Amino acid sequence: MRRTSPSSQRRNEQNGSDADAERPRDGLERLAWWLDSAITVPGTRFRIGFDALIGLIPGIGDLVGTLLSGYIVAVAASKGLPPSTLARMAINVALEAIVGVVPIVGDLFDAAWKANQRNIRLMAQFQKTPDAARRQSRAVVVVWAAAVTAFVVVLGLGAFAIIRWGVEALRSAG
Repeated sequence: MRRTSPSSQRRNEQNGSDADAERPRDGLERLAWWLDSAITVPGTRFRIGFDALIGLIPGIGDLVGTLLSGYIVAVAASKGLPPSTLARMAINVALEAIVGVVPIVGDLFDAAWKANQRNIRLMAQFQKTPDAARRQSRAVVVVWAAAVTAFVVVLGLGAFAIIRWGVEALRSAG
């Protein structure tokens, strides 16, 4: 192991150039790292985790990945994170799980989205600036809720239009 002076080490930590700075510091960070970034794709700087690989197993792979991601959210809840931050973390996991159901595309999304490391960053952000993290999480949750509501309304209107068109077509045919 290469030794560095304390001043050099502080400088590296401040500049973010120390290789150890990218390594996980505790068990939860380590789990997120294993799930999202443990493997370097040869010939690239891109990293994937075991979550993306487990997701390749039809049926059970996405379920296992979602359960492991859910564990991180459960630990965050036990640490007292506010509901808005927990909801945001759950949205990260749900998005990864829902898109992950689509073969290949879902696994590629999983490799890029990295919900677990996003959630670890949310936990760290809450520890550093709880009020800002709470406000930001509330805003993100509101935007997601509005987007989902709009999607459901558009989907419902589309279904209504298709049914109405079908009924009209049957009336004119009979």
